[in-house]
Amino acid sequence: MSYRMLVGLGNPGKGYEKNRHNVGYMFLDRLALVWRCSLTVESKFRAETGKVAMGGHQWLMVKPLTFMNASGESVSRIARYYKVDSSDVLVIYDDLDLPLGALRLKPEGSSGGHNGIKSVESCLGTKAFPRLRVGIGRDQRGHEETVRHVLSDFPSSEMNLMDQVLDRALEQVQEWSRSSLEKAMSLYNGRINGHDST
Repeated sequence: MSYRMLVGLGNPGKGYEKNRHNVGYMFLDRLALVWRCSLTVESKFRAETGKVAMGGHQWLMVKPLTFMNASGESVSRIARYYKVDSSDVLVIYDDLDLPLGALRLKPEGSSGGHNGIKSVESCLGTKAFPRLRVGIGRDQRGHEETVRHVLSDFPSSEMNLMDQVLDRALEQVQEWSRSSLEKAMSLYNGRINGHDST
C-alpha cells in the first residue's frame, strides 16, 4: 500500500494555537478527529504524526514541530523515510493573497512568499507537490502589520466562517482520498460565501 502525506503547517505551542498562521495545524487536528487518528510526537522526525488507511493508501498526517520557517526539514525527512513521491505530499497552509474563507487546491505552484512553503520546496528540491491554500486575507498597512496579522488570533467574528471553510477543506481532501486530485479541485475550488477561490 502506497503512502500519501497530509502536512498541516503552523507553529507549535499554546501561544500560537489560534493564530491565522496556524490554519494548517487546525485543519489537521480536525481531520484527525474525523478519521479517528491520534497524532503523537516522533522526535526523529521533529513532528507530530499519525497514520490511517483510506482509499487504498496509507495516509501520513504530519504537523512539523520545527516552527514554520523550517517546516521542510520535517517534511523531507518523513517523505524520504516512507518513500513518498512529492506528488503525494499535500501541504495545507494559510494564504494572505486569498480573501478570508477562500480555498484553492492545486497540484503545484509557487511559494507566494510563504516561508513555510519556501522551506518545503527547498528541502524537497521541487515545487511539484500539491498544496491547499486557505485564505486569511491581507492587512494592507505594510510589512510590520502583515506580520502581526498572520501571528494574531482569529477573532470570534471570523471563526464561524473559518469553521465552515475547514469543514469544506475536509470534504475536499476526503474527495481526493476517494477519487482524484483533479476531481477534488473541480468540486471544491469554488465560491465560498461570495469569495471566488478558483
